[in-house]
Amino acid sequence: MTITLQKRQFISLSKQAPNRLTKIMCGLGWDVGNEIQQEQFYDLDTFAICFNAEKQFTDRKNIIYFNNLRHWSNAIVHLGDNLTGTGEGDDEAILVDLPEVPAEIARIVFAVNLYRAVARKQDFSQVKNAFVRLVDLHSNEELARYELSGEDYQGMTGMVMAELYRKNNEWQMVAVGKGLKANDIEEIMKQFNLKLYTFLDL
Repeated sequence: MTITLQKRQFISLSKQAPNRLTKIMCGLGWDVGNEIQQEQFYDLDTFAICFNAEKQFTDRKNIIYFNNLRHWSNAIVHLGDNLTGTGEGDDEAILVDLPEVPAEIARIVFAVNLYRAVARKQDFSQVKNAFVRLVDLHSNEELARYELSGEDYQGMTGMVMAELYRKNNEWQMVAVGKGLKANDIEEIMKQFNLKLYTFLDL
């Protein structure tokens, strides 16, 4: 049964999947209002960032996104860029083979960025029905889902949706819903390195 998460709510993935949980899919989806979409082109990019136990981002090879679809360990794979976000269900998805995630990676953050948002004068107040969900690929069962609430995301051009992290040798998930101000993934990474965001302290 799917657990519908609220912002900052934690769940243990092992408790959600009685059998040993190994491979999961993190699916992300969104809509843009028809009247807006007809006037502008929206391109949302999903990415995952790996951090160590000290909450540090150590190397560009630990970003999985449209220009680096496969993590060097092969444990995390991005299924490709969706340029329009049209259609039902997941717009983009990232697969994670949990037992194969290197021991030095303690946290995997899933986020979405609006491509060229500043130039196009776009932000997340124009994005509707954004969600992130985790699926057990063995059973094809949805374990958890988090849907962005009606908060004011005016001026926010990126969004941290959720985080997977290790605790007591188990993987857990927390719903984040943290808006970011950055024009592209490069700017987001600079801000992570400067420790401007505190969601990793949850």
